[in-house]
Amino acid sequence: MNVTDAVAARISIRAFKPDPVPGPLVREILEAAARAPSGGNLQPWRVYALAGAPLDALKAAVAANPMGEPPEYDVYPPNLWDPLRTRRFECGEDLYATIGVPREDKPARLRQLAKNGELFGAPVGLFFCIDRRCGPPQWSDVGMYMQTVMLLATERGLDTCAQEYWARYPKTVARAVGLPDDHMLFSGMALGWRDPDAPINTLRTRRDPFEAWGEMNGFD
Repeated sequence: MNVTDAVAARISIRAFKPDPVPGPLVREILEAAARAPSGGNLQPWRVYALAGAPLDALKAAVAANPMGEPPEYDVYPPNLWDPLRTRRFECGEDLYATIGVPREDKPARLRQLAKNGELFGAPVGLFFCIDRRCGPPQWSDVGMYMQTVMLLATERGLDTCAQEYWARYPKTVARAVGLPDDHMLFSGMALGWRDPDAPINTLRTRRDPFEAWGEMNGFD
């Protein structure tokens, strides 16, 4: 699979099969992804992979605290504006349409949201952290590392879902992975094989045309 095919094939999967992913394969992906670029070659990412009993314990801790904890950063800016607001709204509506949950059925939507804390049934949870002294440029470096992980997983026939949902559980994740106090959680990611029969996995989010966000000048 070439890079273009991997980019086209990758989608966020929200229903996984329970089949375990071999540890050596997970490590192979994480190590290969370290070739991702970072400003000044700082490589500011710190990554924890959980499976088996440690992951089950984390899921249990989340289930015991459905209200979550105070987040350490805003996942979305306050008072989100257009076109960002519309894109997020459309994504949510398209997602719940795949499982037949209308906007007015708040309990069903909350139950689906809670599946984030179960990593949608994925057998592997990845958690991406960063030194608290780092700034936005280093956060973008971690994002590039995560994207590289997702593409490498796609190449190997695996699936992923990046989850900033985990920003709601910074202390819980920190305890689960033994995160040093001078580091903070940025994002989680579910890793495994998709359930091909799950309707929610049919979602392919929309993309605006190039003209909505790009310009080219000076070309023949």
